Amino acid sequence: MSARRLGIFGGSFDPPHRGHLFAARAALEAFGLDELRLVPAARPPHKPGRRLAEGRHRVALLQLLIAGEERLEVDPRELEREGPSFSVDTLREIAGEEPGAELYLVLGTDNLEGLPEWREVEALLELVRPIVVLREGAGEDPLASLVGRLSDAALQRLRSGLVTDAIFDASSTELRDDPARRAGPTLPPELEQYIREHGIYDAGEAES
Repeated sequence: MSARRLGIFGGSFDPPHRGHLFAARAALEAFGLDELRLVPAARPPHKPGRRLAEGRHRVALLQLLIAGEERLEVDPRELEREGPSFSVDTLREIAGEEPGAELYLVLGTDNLEGLPEWREVEALLELVRPIVVLREGAGEDPLASLVGRLSDAALQRLRSGLVTDAIFDASSTELRDDPARRAGPTLPPELEQYIREHGIYDAGEAES
């Protein structure tokens, strides 16, 4: 019997949008994952100055986004943990809960530039199999900037996880900053309605 394939997709999800759903579906299909968990961060250590929308709202928005998606789940554990959210801590915790499972970590190419500064990144990339989904504008070789900053073994694992036939272009920052964009195709209407009803990105509620 083959090991269960469990994917982890972390991020601020502030707000979540169809680009996140596209990346999740691409990862599920490209690597035959049995389940993919979306893990909203409490305090991303690489964004120390950002004030995020309340965790309860981001969880609710994620649940709306993935409604009807059988292999997608929201995992709020980082919101329940004090301090910054480090991916390596979350993945070690999940590995302890899921003995024998193969763990996969979903990354967008926009995550790659800062990846060498992640806590224990080499150990992290040994613990999981990375899945790298291309963002629009990723360039011919999205891993080029990492040469010399990560080990050859880490680069090889990243390169083997590139999903080259799926590209998405969507930005949470644009959705926070420009209310007009929330009525566009990137944000499902039920999420746009929730954001409007709760005033999540009104002045003073969240900062970009």
